[in-house]
Amino acid sequence: MDTTPNNPDRRPQITMLHGLDHLEFGKNSTSAIGMKWSALHDAAAVIGSLAEVPDEPMPPTVRDFPAAIGDTGGWRREAAEQGIDDISAVLEPGLSALLAAHAAGANPAVPALALWREFLSARDALLLLVPPDEGEYPVPTA
Repeated sequence: MDTTPNNPDRRPQITMLHGLDHLEFGKNSTSAIGMKWSALHDAAAVIGSLAEVPDEPMPPTVRDFPAAIGDTGGWRREAAEQGIDDISAVLEPGLSALLAAHAAGANPAVPALALWREFLSARDALLLLVPPDEGEYPVPTA
């Protein structure tokens, strides 16, 4: 029998979630994009590990994508949200299969590398949804 007292006022407090400490959690959809983006990269990190890809720091353009696409808004933001959901839908069963193969004693490095490359390709396509800064590409004058 559990002897833990049932006291709703004494809830455990979570101070930091691993890998998500750089996000601000709020009720707007920008923070929802940030949480999904972070979860997507957590899954990709496991895939990269199974693919034996060296761990590298996240570039600022990748890290700052949720805020940048949130600032952009409109159709680009909607496309980014759909793209994140689509990538997640591909990674979830792929990662499950890789983990099952690993648990069975198989080396999943080759299929993990293929899934890793697909992730990078899809992620890089999403990054293109953020328009470049106006000063980044000078406009030629006639």
